[in-house]
Amino acid sequence: MAYDVIVLGSGPGGYPAAIRASQLGFKVAIIEKESLGGVCLNWGCIPTKALLKSAQVYEYAKHGAAYGINITGASQDFPGVIKRSRGVADKMSRGVQFLMKKNKIDVIMGYGRLKAKGQIEVTAADNSKQIVEAKNIIIATGSRGRQLPNLPIDGKKVIGYREAMSITTQPKSMIVVGSGAIGVEFAYFYNSMGTKVTIVEFMPRVVPVEDEEISKELEKQFKKQGIEIMTNSTVEGVESTDNGVKARVKTQTGEISLEAEIVLSAVGIAANIEDIGLEALGIKTEKGKIVVDKYGQTNVPGFYAIGDCTPGQALAHVAGKEGINASEHIAYVEKKHAHAPEGIDYNNIPGCTYCSPEIASIGFTEKAAKDAGYEIKVGKFPFMASGKASAAGATEGFVKVIFDAKYGEFLGAHMIGNSVTEMIAEVSVARKLETTAHEILNAIHPHPTMSEGLKEATAVAYGEAIDI
Repeated sequence: MAYDVIVLGSGPGGYPAAIRASQLGFKVAIIEKESLGGVCLNWGCIPTKALLKSAQVYEYAKHGAAYGINITGASQDFPGVIKRSRGVADKMSRGVQFLMKKNKIDVIMGYGRLKAKGQIEVTAADNSKQIVEAKNIIIATGSRGRQLPNLPIDGKKVIGYREAMSITTQPKSMIVVGSGAIGVEFAYFYNSMGTKVTIVEFMPRVVPVEDEEISKELEKQFKKQGIEIMTNSTVEGVESTDNGVKARVKTQTGEISLEAEIVLSAVGIAANIEDIGLEALGIKTEKGKIVVDKYGQTNVPGFYAIGDCTPGQALAHVAGKEGINASEHIAYVEKKHAHAPEGIDYNNIPGCTYCSPEIASIGFTEKAAKDAGYEIKVGKFPFMASGKASAAGATEGFVKVIFDAKYGEFLGAHMIGNSVTEMIAEVSVARKLETTAHEILNAIHPHPTMSEGLKEATAVAYGEAIDI
């Protein structure tokens, strides 16, 4: 079976790559070992947001009196919450199936291994094998949850993200190891459902990749919600008990013992690059990732790689753009596209975390901007001063903006609060257009909205604040 382009993996990088290649006139196939849409759609981005929406609705029901709405006897149906989440994921996966048919892309189910230049061997579920060929192959094999040697996942008492979103019996208590996006989203969800949650984080602060003020605010809000947080701490080992697990936790003051019904390991991800044939073909890897250029090309002609298996940020929207770029570069080389795609600016990638309050950020943190040698202006607008936030009963958090003092260049933005993941795109576009503080201040933002917090924070940075 011969194609122009074969994509290995159908996640948020793989299926856009396949669709764009088809749009550009190529005969395309996509290989998937499990479910169309990959981890993001089936076990990550989408079903977790469904869980978090259920948690939000339950929170509203429990606190309806604060809005003048009396709700008595509100309770959650945990298996029903999980069922809804799985249903959302299944629906989205069927949507990708439709897109494959619409774009005349052949779907080959099975495990793909690179065999030779232009060849992939696909092993189906029944162990039958076939060879498929293409002039160009895009590797989009994604990632999986990382495991620590002292915290092996058994799927029962020590679980990963897959089990965390599919177990139908709610645990009474949970230790969440790691406070990145996955860790804090599940911590919020389970705490909202009524599970006693303790977060154990190795770094000095939660969500450690975020601006320091964001970390402090999230810790404050989580503690208000009843989540216990232990930073500068590591889980040294876990023992099974009759009631669950006993974790040995090393803190700055010594070792303590924590007991819970279940432990969720949320300590990051590892790229899926093993046993896919990279070594035999001499495709270069470094630090567990496939080395690529700005177009996604590997060191071996005809092979591209995108998404979590490459060094860029492990985010669905990054993978999607990398996949489109790879297909457009193939088309450019094959003279089916007029120009080479523009390389991605990896310092202008929005990052979103969907706990409550939400977190959204882009560009330089305050510390990173100073470390890079910028003289900066910083503005911060608290949602406590926002009319829309007050009306919504969601006054937690703030918008923080960072500008270069000399030219007004928009260096970064960091937000925590209600719906901020819907606000960050404005900054992404503004920075792409090389917008300065002057344009933000003179672009009229609608009132009352949460989004006007961006303009208000900019006004604070330049001493022009009206509402605080």
